[in-house]
Amino acid sequence: MTALSWAWLSTPVGEVSVGCSSAGVAQVRYGPPASSTSDDTASQQLAEAARQQLTEYFRGQRTAFDLAVDWSGTLGPQRDVLKVLDRSVRYGQTITYGALASRAGLASDDDSLPARTVGQIMGSNPIPVIVPCHRVVASDGLGGYSGGAGTEVKRWLLILEGSLPPTLDWQPMDSPPDL
Repeated sequence: MTALSWAWLSTPVGEVSVGCSSAGVAQVRYGPPASSTSDDTASQQLAEAARQQLTEYFRGQRTAFDLAVDWSGTLGPQRDVLKVLDRSVRYGQTITYGALASRAGLASDDDSLPARTVGQIMGSNPIPVIVPCHRVVASDGLGGYSGGAGTEVKRWLLILEGSLPPTLDWQPMDSPPDL
């Protein structure tokens, strides 16, 4: 993968970093940005636009991202499933691992195998939040989440989007007056 330009923001679920190539958003990660940064002007502008849109999302001011996605960090079924997720599961919606497997055309004689495959794909999603793997849930509950502090991050995101009722300790991201 080519060098990325990075931007980051503080959120209620910790620091979030976004890495962009000139083609689009290539990575979103919980924690600090990667140490190497591209000096490409186009990717720097995309990284700043992604930071701005993520800030709006975490403040509850944005329900859809208007950003190009660089899919070069994904391959085969991973790319196929993530693209189906990205284009078909909107803000405030959830889908089960099995239903996403079916929607993406994964099939097996063992019904649990495609769902497990989707779970592994969600765990390897290089672009969480923007490609909303947090919206994929287990048929009997929340399911797992590999980003940040795990399932508590997933719960926070689903509460933000209105898919789950807020817990007593849930706090939205503060919105300073200048944004």
